[in-house]
Amino acid sequence: MKSFGELIRTKREEQKMLLRHLSASLDMDMALLSKIERGDRFARIEQVEKIAEVLKIDLQELKSIWLADKIFDMANKEETGLEILDLAIKKVNKTIKNK
Repeated sequence: MKSFGELIRTKREEQKMLLRHLSASLDMDMALLSKIERGDRFARIEQVEKIAEVLKIDLQELKSIWLADKIFDMANKEETGLEILDLAIKKVNKTIKNK
């Protein structure tokens, strides 16, 4: 599964779009966009929405990948990251069951 940054880089390259052209379309600094593509920085939700629009990527798919990357990054920084993710999954399953 590709990360958020890998996906937007792939889509940009498939469309033969240079980094500077995409950054101009997004009204974003080219260095920041480069860091997002490399996974060194996270985009804000507003940027995710604009990237989806410009690169013609399904917004829900892109938001899901973006959020999964953020959750993974947060859990990965913790010593008990796997346990935290497991607990979160249990809470989600319980919420779904109670609906």
